[in-house]
Amino acid sequence: MTKIHMLSRREIVGLCRMFATRNHFVMRMLATTALIFASLTLCSQAQGPGKFFENAPAPSFTASQAERGKTAYNQSCANCHGSNLNDGEFAAALKGAAFQKKWGGQSPAALFSYMLQKMPPAGPGTLGGQTYADLEAYILQANGVEPGATELTPAQLGGPNAQGAPAAQGFQGDVVRGTQGNRDAIYKAVMARRAAELEKLSPVTDDALRNPSNADWLMWRRTYAGLGFSPLAQIKKSNVSDLRLAWSRALPLSADEITPLVHDGVVFIESGSTLQALDGTKGDLLWQYVRPLGDQLINGRESTMRGIAIYQDKLYAPTADGHVIALNVKTGKLVWDHQIIVPLTGVYAHSNHDFRLDGAPIVAHGKVMIGVSLGITNPAGGCFIVGLDAQTGDQVWRFQTIPRPGQPGGDSWNGAPVDQRFGASVWTGGSYDPKLNLAYFGTGNTYDVATLLQPHAEKGESNDGLYTDSTVALDPDTGKLAWYYQHMNRDVWDLDWAFEQLLITLPVRGKPTDLVVSGGKMAIFDAVNRSNGNYAFSKDLGLQTLVSSIDPTTGKKIINPALEPVANKTVLICPDANGARNWPATSYDPTTHILYVPLTEYCMDYTWTPQDAAQTAAGGLDIRFTLRLRPDTDGKMGRIDAVNLETKKVEWMDRQRAPIASAMLATAGGLVFAGAQDREFTAYDSATGKALWEAGLNATPSSYPITYAVGGKQYVAVVSGGGGPLDASGASLAPEFDSPAGGTTLWIFKLPDTGTPAPK
Repeated sequence: MTKIHMLSRREIVGLCRMFATRNHFVMRMLATTALIFASLTLCSQAQGPGKFFENAPAPSFTASQAERGKTAYNQSCANCHGSNLNDGEFAAALKGAAFQKKWGGQSPAALFSYMLQKMPPAGPGTLGGQTYADLEAYILQANGVEPGATELTPAQLGGPNAQGAPAAQGFQGDVVRGTQGNRDAIYKAVMARRAAELEKLSPVTDDALRNPSNADWLMWRRTYAGLGFSPLAQIKKSNVSDLRLAWSRALPLSADEITPLVHDGVVFIESGSTLQALDGTKGDLLWQYVRPLGDQLINGRESTMRGIAIYQDKLYAPTADGHVIALNVKTGKLVWDHQIIVPLTGVYAHSNHDFRLDGAPIVAHGKVMIGVSLGITNPAGGCFIVGLDAQTGDQVWRFQTIPRPGQPGGDSWNGAPVDQRFGASVWTGGSYDPKLNLAYFGTGNTYDVATLLQPHAEKGESNDGLYTDSTVALDPDTGKLAWYYQHMNRDVWDLDWAFEQLLITLPVRGKPTDLVVSGGKMAIFDAVNRSNGNYAFSKDLGLQTLVSSIDPTTGKKIINPALEPVANKTVLICPDANGARNWPATSYDPTTHILYVPLTEYCMDYTWTPQDAAQTAAGGLDIRFTLRLRPDTDGKMGRIDAVNLETKKVEWMDRQRAPIASAMLATAGGLVFAGAQDREFTAYDSATGKALWEAGLNATPSSYPITYAVGGKQYVAVVSGGGGPLDASGASLAPEFDSPAGGTTLWIFKLPDTGTPAPK
C-alpha cells in the first residue's frame, strides 16, 4: 500500500507565524492562499498621513464607528498587518504613503469592495457588512481623514445593508478581471487563456442532466439517481498506488461537507460565502463571487452548504443567509437572487438562525428544488421544499413537510397545534426519475418529543408525526405530493431518515422493479416501489438496538418496549443521535448491486425531560444525549460495509479506529474512496475492501469526494477542513486524532502523465 503525506495547514495566525521561517515551500503555499493584502509591489512602509479622495468628497464616518473598526481590526487583521496598521510582518501597510498612493485616487466603495472580496483571506466576506464599513472608517481615520457626524454604511458602499440583504446593485467578486496590479503582456496572455476556458463551456441541457458525460460531475451525487458512482476507469486497482497530488487550493473557511461540480473541465465550488470557478487541470481561479453576509446572520465559517447545481448557463447555490442565487457560469455574475428563509419576528426573533439551507439544489423540468432544514422554533410549523423557476428565480410552489390540520396527514400530530409541530427537515438534496417525472426527498425527525408523547387537549387520529422520517415523492412542476412512505413513525429519538434517495432497479419477487432505497441513522435501509411507495424490503446492518423487528409486509418498525421514553429515566440506545450513518453519503455500483456504506459504532445515554406546552411552543429541546462507546467495543469505531442489495449479504466489512468522515465514492475502476477522522483519504479495492492507497491530508476530509476527467486525464477531488459536529464526536472518543479544524482545502489527485486516456 502506497502512502503519501502532505504538509498541514493551520489557522491563519499559525500560517503567518510559519511565514516568518522563510521556508520556500511554506511561502509558496501562503501565496496561493492570498494572505497578503496588497501585491508584493506595494510593500513600502512609508509613514505620515496624506490627502485622501482628492478628486471626490471624503465619506462621512463617526469617531465611535472608527473605534468599533479598531476593535474589529485587532480581532481579525492585526496578526498580519500589525497592531499599528503598518508594522505587520506578513502583509502590506494600511496607512502611509504607499497605501494612500494606491487607494487615495479611488472611491470609498472600491476599498470596501476589495476588503469584502478578499479579507480575511481564510474567509472573505464573513465579517458582516457593517463590520467592513467600520474597518474602513478606522483605516480612513488612521490616514488623516477626519470623522464626521454620520456613520458610513454598507449600503452607501455597494455592500449588504444592516439586515444583511445585498444593496440594489448587488456585489460580485471578480478577481480575475480586477483593477489592481501589473497588466503586462504576460498577464494579458494568462487572462486570455482563462477567458477562453470559460467561453468553451457548453450549456447544460436537460438531456445532459439525464445522461451526463462520464467526464463531468453535474450534481450532488453525479446523476439524478443519486448513486455517487462514476463510470471513469482510468484510475484502477492496478495503478491506484501511483496516484499523486495534481494540485491543491486553499478555500475560504467553511463548515466543510462540500461537493465540487465539474463541467467541461471547469471545477465549480462553494465554500463559506464564496463561489469559485477553477481550472480543473491546475486550479487557477477563473472567477469568484463573494456573498455579502449581514452581521446577525449565520456566517460562512458556521454555515454548511453541501452542494450546488448547474443548468443551461447558470450555477445555482444556497447561501448562508437563507437565499438561493443563480450565477452566470462563464462570468460569475449574479443573475437572480431569491430569499427562501425570511427572518422571524416578535417572540420568535431569537430563532432567526434556526432554518438552514444545507442540502444541494436539484434541477428538473426547469425547476430548482431545495429543502429547508432545522426549524426548531417555527410559528408556521415545520420545514418545507420549494420549486423555483430556473430562469427567473420566482417561487412556483412550496410543499410543507409537516401537514396542517385538515390536510392529509394533518391529524397525525397527537392533536398538537401547528406551532408545536417541529422538524421534518430536508437535510440533503433530492433525486429525480425523468420517466415518472417524480422528485424524491428524505425528511428528518421532530425536535421536541413532547408534542408526540404527551396528551393534548384535542386528540389527533395518531401521533405518527407525518411527514417526519419519510420519503416524499413530488411532482416537480406543481410540488404536489404523489406519495409518501414513512420509514419510522413517531421518531422521538432523533434517529431521522433524511439522507440520499437511491434510484435503483432490483428483482422483487422475481420481477425487475424500480426502487427508491434510503437508509436512516440506524443503518436500516428500506426499499420501496418508485412509482407508488409500496414497501419492498429492508436491510438492517446490525448497529442498532431500538428496533426489535420489522414487519415484512409493511416495513413498520417495532420498537423495543424497554427503550420507550420514560420521563427522567436514562437508557442506553444504539446508535447515538449522530447515527450509525449520517450525512456522509453511500455509493452504489449498479453493475454489481453493491452499496458502500460509511458507518460509525456509537451509542448514547438517552433522557427525556417533559416540559409544558409553552416551553414546547418556544422550541425548548426536551431530550438529552450523551455519547457512549458500544458495550462490546474493541476500540474500533469506523466501519465500511459493502452490502449486496440483491442478495442482502455483506460482501466485506472494513473496521478501523478512526470514524469515517467523508461520503463514499465508487468508480468503474474497481475502487471505493473514503476519508476518515485521522485525516487519511483512502482508496479500497471495491471487491475485497483491501486498502490500496492513502493520502494524509491537512485536516479531516468531511466532504463528498468526486472524480472527473479533463483532456483524457482522470482526477479525484476531495475537500478537507473538518470541524463539524461529527468530527467533534469522534474527537471525544478518539482524542489521539489531533485533526485541526479550519484550513479548508481542495485536494486533486491524478496518475503520472503516462497511460491510457480516460474515456470522455
